[in-house]
Amino acid sequence: MTGEPLLAATGVTRLYGDHIGCIDIDLAVWPGEVVAIVGESGSGKTTLLKCLAARLPPSSGTITYRSRDGAAEDIYRLSEAARRALMRTDWGFVWQDAAEGLRMTVSAGANVGERLMATGARHYGRIRSAAVDWLERVEIDARRIDDDPRSFSGGMRQRLQIARNLVTGPRLVFMDEPTGGLDVSVQARLLDLLGTLVRELGLAAILVTHDLAVARLLSDRIVVMKEGRIVETGLTDRVLDDPSHPYSQLLVSSVLQA
Repeated sequence: MTGEPLLAATGVTRLYGDHIGCIDIDLAVWPGEVVAIVGESGSGKTTLLKCLAARLPPSSGTITYRSRDGAAEDIYRLSEAARRALMRTDWGFVWQDAAEGLRMTVSAGANVGERLMATGARHYGRIRSAAVDWLERVEIDARRIDDDPRSFSGGMRQRLQIARNLVTGPRLVFMDEPTGGLDVSVQARLLDLLGTLVRELGLAAILVTHDLAVARLLSDRIVVMKEGRIVETGLTDRVLDDPSHPYSQLLVSSVLQA
C-alpha cells in the first residue's frame, strides 16, 4: 500500500483480568480497503473490532485515525464529544443484531434522518428526501418510510441499519458478523448489496466474520486470529487459496470438508 493508513493500531492489547481478549496487535487499514478479521469463536476478533471502533478501550497500545485534513490522532485521546462526532460522521458500525444499531420504536425514515440531524441537518424536506433515496438504495420500498423496524424482516432491518450508517458519507465502516443469523438467500442478497455499496462509495471497512465465504466476497485483505493474536495476514485470495499458518490451513480445510 502507498500513502498513509486511514486507521492504524500499534501494540494493541485488551485484557479481562487474567483472560486475553487480544494481545500485541499491529494492524493498518488504508482508504478504500476492506479488511476481514476471521477466526473461531473466542479468537479475539470482536474484542479487536470494538477496540478499533473506540467502543472498548485497550489495556495498552495506540490506535490512530487520519482525519479528512490529514492529521493522525489517537482516538482514545480525543474528547468524548469528538469521538461521538467521529462515530456520527466519518464512521459507521453495522451490528450483527440490527436492533442494536437501530431505534426500533421510531420509523425507518427517522432512523436514517436522525443521523443526518446529528450532523446539523435541519430542513425536514431534505432530510426526508435523503431518507427516501437511501431506503431505495438498500432495496427497501420507499412506501415503508413511516413504518417502524419492528414490522421489518431480519434482512430488511439489516439493510435499514446500513442506510442509517451510510447516509452521512462515512470513510470507514466497522461490521460485526453483518450476515450472521440470516437465511442463506437473505445473506446472498445482503452480501451483494454490501459489495456494491463498498465499491461505489470507495469505503474502507473492517469486517469481523467466522464465514470465510463472506470474507472472500467482501474483503481485499484477511487477518487470521487465534487466541487473541494475529497469526497470518495477506491478500484474501492468497490466504484462502494457499494459507501458510497451520491454524489458517485448519480453518480453510474445515470449510472445504463441510
